Amino acid sequence: MEHLNRFLEYTNLSPVLTYQAVDRMVEEAKTFHFVGLCLPPFWVKKAKRDLGDSNIRMVTVVGFPLGYQMTETKIVEIQKALDNGADELDVVMNISAFKSGMPWVKVELAKCAHLIHEQEALLKVIIETAYLSDAEIQRATKLCADAGADFVKTSTGYAPQGATLHHVKLIRSMLPAQVGIKAAGGIKTHQQALAMIQAGADRIGASSAVDIIRQQHTGA
Repeated sequence: MEHLNRFLEYTNLSPVLTYQAVDRMVEEAKTFHFVGLCLPPFWVKKAKRDLGDSNIRMVTVVGFPLGYQMTETKIVEIQKALDNGADELDVVMNISAFKSGMPWVKVELAKCAHLIHEQEALLKVIIETAYLSDAEIQRATKLCADAGADFVKTSTGYAPQGATLHHVKLIRSMLPAQVGIKAAGGIKTHQQALAMIQAGADRIGASSAVDIIRQQHTGA
């Protein structure tokens, strides 16, 4: 697939991410023209500054990685990330509340969506498919779309399983056309990335984004 890089968000959410690694990732993101660079909130301000006038989207996470922070805490995280230059916020759904059947989950996501859209940014909701049944994935996907999410994201990368083709197809079947899917977690090869896109993913979050592009050019 041509322009695979336009699907790829170059990602590093590791606790051992260093200043030097951020510098390298910024330069690689520019070199390979990735659609986005996804880093922890601590590094957003620096990375956004270093990306300069490039059109690479600055992405970060909120409520990471378990999602059970208070709504007020997530709102503060979102506002700080926006102030620091984030263009897209990957917010972890409150899985604990969702599994408890609480309506607050949708209310929380709608509040997040309002703040994020008010400042012309995008909301991706991480539903963490590894912890959900197929029926729960369907309900969560519809809930996210109804609450105003721009994307539904499969995984944090910290759960026992990342993105699967089955889950991407299931999510796609529940979404209106204008809501995208970000597949993330365990996507390391060119073939895996292509398969996710063919299954319905609009974005691929990958720490192996550079390797994926190089494999594309070498035919690996």
